[in-house]
Amino acid sequence: MQEFWIYFQIGLKHVLDIHAYDHVLFLIALAVPYSFKDWKRIILLVTLFTIGHTMALMLSVFEIIAIKVNVVELLIPITIFITALFNLFTAGKSSKKESINLMFFITLFFGIIHGLGFSNYFKSILGGDAASKMLPLAEFALGIEAAQITVVFVVLILSYIVQTIFRFSKRDWTLVMSSFIIGVVIPLIVESEIWNR
Repeated sequence: MQEFWIYFQIGLKHVLDIHAYDHVLFLIALAVPYSFKDWKRIILLVTLFTIGHTMALMLSVFEIIAIKVNVVELLIPITIFITALFNLFTAGKSSKKESINLMFFITLFFGIIHGLGFSNYFKSILGGDAASKMLPLAEFALGIEAAQITVVFVVLILSYIVQTIFRFSKRDWTLVMSSFIIGVVIPLIVESEIWNR
Protein backbone atom coordinates (compact mmCIF):
# COMPACT_ATOMS: atom_id res chain seq x y z
CA MET A 1 0.00 0.00 0.00
CA GLN A 2 2.91 2.33 0.72
CA GLU A 3 4.22 1.86 -2.82
CA PHE A 4 0.78 2.79 -4.17
CA TRP A 5 0.94 6.15 -2.36
CA ILE A 6 4.45 6.83 -3.66
CA TYR A 7 3.46 6.56 -7.32
CA PHE A 8 0.01 8.09 -6.72
CA GLN A 9 1.71 11.16 -5.18
CA ILE A 10 4.19 11.35 -8.07
CA GLY A 11 1.15 11.47 -10.39
CA LEU A 12 -0.44 14.21 -8.29
CA LYS A 13 2.75 16.26 -8.20
CA HIS A 14 3.28 15.79 -11.94
CA VAL A 15 0.06 17.70 -12.63
CA LEU A 16 0.08 20.11 -9.68
CA ASP A 17 3.77 21.11 -9.84
CA ILE A 18 3.96 24.92 -9.96
CA HIS A 19 7.07 24.72 -12.16
CA ALA A 20 5.37 22.44 -14.68
CA TYR A 21 2.27 24.55 -15.21
CA ASP A 22 1.79 23.44 -18.83
CA HIS A 23 -0.40 20.56 -17.67
CA VAL A 24 -2.64 22.90 -15.67
CA LEU A 25 -2.84 25.34 -18.60
CA PHE A 26 -4.04 22.55 -20.86
CA LEU A 27 -6.67 21.49 -18.32
CA ILE A 28 -7.88 25.08 -17.96
CA ALA A 29 -8.15 25.41 -21.75
CA LEU A 30 -10.01 22.10 -21.86
CA ALA A 31 -12.47 22.91 -19.07
CA VAL A 32 -13.15 26.64 -19.43
CA PRO A 33 -15.89 26.35 -22.10
CA TYR A 34 -17.94 24.04 -19.87
CA SER A 35 -20.04 24.39 -16.73
CA PHE A 36 -21.08 22.04 -13.92
CA LYS A 37 -23.97 20.65 -15.96
CA ASP A 38 -21.38 19.29 -18.43
CA TRP A 39 -19.50 17.36 -15.72
CA LYS A 40 -19.83 13.95 -17.44
CA ARG A 41 -18.33 15.30 -20.64
CA ILE A 42 -15.46 16.98 -18.78
CA ILE A 43 -14.67 13.84 -16.76
CA LEU A 44 -14.65 11.86 -20.01
CA LEU A 45 -12.26 14.36 -21.62
CA VAL A 46 -9.96 14.32 -18.58
CA THR A 47 -10.00 10.51 -18.54
CA LEU A 48 -9.18 10.37 -22.25
CA PHE A 49 -6.24 12.67 -21.59
CA THR A 50 -5.07 10.33 -18.80
CA ILE A 51 -5.46 7.31 -21.10
CA GLY A 52 -3.37 9.02 -23.79
CA HIS A 53 -0.77 10.05 -21.22
CA THR A 54 -0.59 6.49 -19.85
CA MET A 55 -0.44 4.95 -23.34
CA ALA A 56 2.56 7.12 -24.17
CA LEU A 57 4.32 6.12 -20.95
CA MET A 58 3.58 2.45 -21.64
CA LEU A 59 4.91 2.70 -25.20
CA SER A 60 8.00 4.40 -23.84
CA VAL A 61 8.54 1.90 -21.02
CA PHE A 62 8.38 -0.99 -23.51
CA GLU A 63 10.63 1.01 -25.85
CA ILE A 64 8.10 0.88 -28.68
CA ILE A 65 8.28 4.61 -29.23
CA ALA A 66 10.97 7.18 -28.60
CA ILE A 67 10.89 10.83 -29.53
CA LYS A 68 13.38 13.63 -29.10
CA VAL A 69 12.81 15.65 -25.96
CA ASN A 70 13.08 19.03 -27.71
CA VAL A 71 10.37 18.00 -30.22
CA VAL A 72 8.00 17.04 -27.38
CA GLU A 73 8.89 20.21 -25.46
CA LEU A 74 7.71 22.18 -28.51
CA LEU A 75 4.61 20.06 -29.14
CA ILE A 76 3.28 20.46 -25.58
CA PRO A 77 2.77 24.26 -25.75
CA ILE A 78 1.47 23.84 -29.31
CA THR A 79 -1.23 21.46 -28.03
CA ILE A 80 -2.22 24.01 -25.40
CA PHE A 81 -2.23 26.78 -28.02
CA ILE A 82 -4.46 24.75 -30.37
CA THR A 83 -6.94 23.94 -27.58
CA ALA A 84 -7.19 27.60 -26.52
CA LEU A 85 -7.46 28.72 -30.15
CA PHE A 86 -10.26 26.19 -30.71
CA ASN A 87 -12.07 27.77 -27.76
CA LEU A 88 -11.72 31.24 -29.31
CA PHE A 89 -13.37 30.09 -32.52
CA THR A 90 -16.14 28.08 -30.86
CA ALA A 91 -16.94 30.30 -27.83
CA GLY A 92 -20.64 30.97 -27.58
CA LYS A 93 -21.55 28.73 -30.50
CA SER A 94 -24.26 26.15 -29.97
CA SER A 95 -22.58 23.47 -32.10
CA LYS A 96 -20.49 22.26 -29.12
CA LYS A 97 -22.06 18.79 -29.31
CA GLU A 98 -20.97 18.38 -32.93
CA SER A 99 -17.39 19.29 -32.10
CA ILE A 100 -17.21 17.03 -29.03
CA ASN A 101 -16.08 13.98 -31.03
CA LEU A 102 -13.24 16.06 -32.44
CA MET A 103 -12.35 17.17 -28.89
CA PHE A 104 -12.31 13.53 -27.72
CA PHE A 105 -9.78 12.61 -30.40
CA ILE A 106 -7.68 15.74 -29.89
CA THR A 107 -7.64 15.26 -26.10
CA LEU A 108 -6.49 11.65 -26.45
CA PHE A 109 -3.77 12.68 -28.91
CA PHE A 110 -2.63 15.55 -26.69
CA GLY A 111 -2.48 13.16 -23.73
CA ILE A 112 -0.04 11.05 -25.76
CA ILE A 113 2.12 14.10 -26.50
CA HIS A 114 2.17 15.17 -22.85
CA GLY A 115 2.94 11.61 -21.74
CA LEU A 116 5.93 11.47 -24.06
CA GLY A 117 7.23 14.62 -22.39
CA PHE A 118 7.30 12.84 -19.03
CA SER A 119 8.45 9.42 -20.25
CA ASN A 120 12.21 9.83 -19.73
CA TYR A 121 11.80 10.94 -16.12
CA PHE A 122 9.25 8.22 -15.44
CA LYS A 123 11.56 5.52 -16.78
CA SER A 124 14.43 6.88 -14.70
CA ILE A 125 12.54 6.56 -11.38
CA LEU A 126 11.50 2.95 -12.02
CA GLY A 127 13.86 0.03 -11.81
CA GLY A 128 13.48 -3.48 -13.16
CA ASP A 129 12.07 -4.81 -16.39
CA ALA A 130 9.17 -3.33 -18.34
CA ALA A 131 6.57 -5.79 -16.96
CA SER A 132 7.36 -4.80 -13.35
CA LYS A 133 6.63 -1.17 -14.24
CA MET A 134 2.96 -1.78 -15.11
CA LEU A 135 1.56 -1.56 -11.57
CA PRO A 136 3.48 1.64 -10.71
CA LEU A 137 2.30 3.05 -14.06
CA ALA A 138 -1.34 2.36 -13.11
CA GLU A 139 -0.82 3.93 -9.67
CA PHE A 140 0.81 6.96 -11.30
CA ALA A 141 -2.13 7.24 -13.75
CA LEU A 142 -4.60 7.26 -10.86
CA GLY A 143 -2.65 10.14 -9.28
CA ILE A 144 -2.76 12.04 -12.56
CA GLU A 145 -6.49 11.45 -12.91
CA ALA A 146 -7.19 12.63 -9.34
CA ALA A 147 -5.08 15.78 -9.81
CA GLN A 148 -6.70 16.56 -13.16
CA ILE A 149 -10.21 16.19 -11.75
CA THR A 150 -9.20 18.52 -8.92
CA VAL A 151 -7.91 21.15 -11.36
CA VAL A 152 -11.04 20.89 -13.52
CA PHE A 153 -13.26 21.17 -10.43
CA VAL A 154 -11.43 24.36 -9.37
CA VAL A 155 -11.83 25.77 -12.91
CA LEU A 156 -15.57 25.01 -12.80
CA ILE A 157 -15.91 26.74 -9.42
CA LEU A 158 -14.04 29.82 -10.71
CA SER A 159 -16.19 29.81 -13.83
CA TYR A 160 -19.33 29.67 -11.73
CA ILE A 161 -18.15 32.54 -9.50
CA VAL A 162 -17.13 34.72 -12.45
CA GLN A 163 -20.37 34.05 -14.31
CA THR A 164 -22.74 34.51 -11.37
CA ILE A 165 -21.10 37.12 -9.13
CA PHE A 166 -19.21 39.15 -11.74
CA ARG A 167 -21.85 38.60 -14.46
CA PHE A 168 -19.46 37.45 -17.19
CA SER A 169 -21.18 35.52 -19.93
CA LYS A 170 -19.83 32.03 -20.55
CA ARG A 171 -18.65 33.22 -23.97
CA ASP A 172 -16.72 36.19 -22.54
CA TRP A 173 -15.16 34.04 -19.80
CA THR A 174 -14.04 31.48 -22.40
CA LEU A 175 -12.60 34.23 -24.62
CA VAL A 176 -10.71 35.91 -21.76
CA MET A 177 -9.23 32.71 -20.35
CA SER A 178 -8.35 31.27 -23.76
CA SER A 179 -6.67 34.54 -24.76
CA PHE A 180 -4.72 34.53 -21.49
CA ILE A 181 -3.56 30.95 -22.11
CA ILE A 182 -2.50 31.79 -25.66
CA GLY A 183 -0.53 34.75 -24.29
CA VAL A 184 1.28 32.45 -21.85
CA VAL A 185 2.15 29.68 -24.34
CA ILE A 186 3.26 31.77 -27.33
CA PRO A 187 6.56 32.69 -25.58
CA LEU A 188 7.06 29.00 -24.74
CA ILE A 189 6.69 28.13 -28.42
CA VAL A 190 8.92 30.99 -29.60
CA GLU A 191 11.64 30.30 -27.01
CA SER A 192 11.73 26.55 -27.68
CA GLU A 193 15.21 25.05 -27.97
CA ILE A 194 14.26 23.47 -31.28
CA TRP A 195 14.59 26.84 -33.06
CA ASN A 196 18.19 27.21 -31.87
CA ARG A 197 19.44 24.36 -34.02
